[in-house]
Amino acid sequence: MSEAGFSLPETMAATVLLVTGVVGVAQMFVLATRSNLSAQRQTFASTLAQEKMEQLRGLAWGYDDVGLPISDYDTDLATDPIATDGGVGLSPSPENSLAANVNGYVDYVDRAGETLGGGVTPPANTVYVRRWSVEPLPTNPNNTLILQVLVFNVGDRANTDGPVLDHGRDEARLVSVKTRKAR
Repeated sequence: MSEAGFSLPETMAATVLLVTGVVGVAQMFVLATRSNLSAQRQTFASTLAQEKMEQLRGLAWGYDDVGLPISDYDTDLATDPIATDGGVGLSPSPENSLAANVNGYVDYVDRAGETLGGGVTPPANTVYVRRWSVEPLPTNPNNTLILQVLVFNVGDRANTDGPVLDHGRDEARLVSVKTRKAR
């Protein structure tokens, strides 16, 4: 009967291979966890953007029974529940409404997705900033609007005001067109 076993070099080589494999799997686990968190935040931002776009598209912008234009310029979309007066509705927004927190064109959302209200300063428990713009189409300003919504995580931007040309990691942007239609 032979008492042959593994030598010290063989044991060391096997240990190095095992540790290398475990480190590789751990790195993949960390990367997968980060990717899943980013995807979750992106999905949540997209859902918040879609919600605001639906609110904007749901405002009155059409013609009445005698053919006169109907326009909602009073609804406050920054409150929850939405107030039918005291807001700006589909009034054209200032040029910087996507780049800065402009009263009437911004609201804040907490971790649970609850709207915290509007204003130029985010409340303490804000997780997402949701901005929108309403612009008349230059070729048909009385009948067509361009609606844009931008949602981003406050943690992704050190300053919530600034250029929106750079695309943040976990932000969502939507653009839509709203045209007056006869009833």
